[in-house]
Amino acid sequence: MKAYIDRDGCIGCNLCADICPEVFRMADDGLAEVYVDEVPEDVEDEAMEAADSCPTEVITVE
Repeated sequence: MKAYIDRDGCIGCNLCADICPEVFRMADDGLAEVYVDEVPEDVEDEAMEAADSCPTEVITVE
C-alpha cells in the first residue's frame, strides 16, 4: 500500500500527520509529505483515515 499527497492542494492543516505520523509529516515548507515508501501494515487503517479526513481531499492511499 502506498500513500500520495498532491502538495499543490495541501493547506498545511497537519491533520494527516496527527492521525498517522508513521506515514505523514509536515515538511519545512509547512505542507504535508509522505516520508515512507510503503505504508506499514499495522497503520494502514490510520493512513486511510488520514486520507478520508483530509479537508482538501489531496491524499490518496492505494
